[in-house]
Amino acid sequence: MATDYDAPRRNEADELGEDSLEELKARRAEAQSSSVDVDETDFNENLELPGADLSNEELTVRVLPKQEDEFTCSRCFLVQHRSRLASTRGDQLFCRDCA
Repeated sequence: MATDYDAPRRNEADELGEDSLEELKARRAEAQSSSVDVDETDFNENLELPGADLSNEELTVRVLPKQEDEFTCSRCFLVQHRSRLASTRGDQLFCRDCA
């Protein structure tokens, strides 16, 4: 369908004034009766139950010890690079996020 870009634009106030009472009631009923089509199988596939058997799963992560240019924040306990060091209080080190 072609669109006439030269035609004057109409806003919702103009349209509401011209609609009949029956059309407005029908629109309200359609808006209230809308339902969401949910596929139950999508939920079941992504659901992880507590106590699920994970004995055949193998975790392969390479863990590196803390490097010389890193520190552990005393508040959030995350290992951060020295460039993120914001302040020290005694022997406690704080990152920029926690300072």
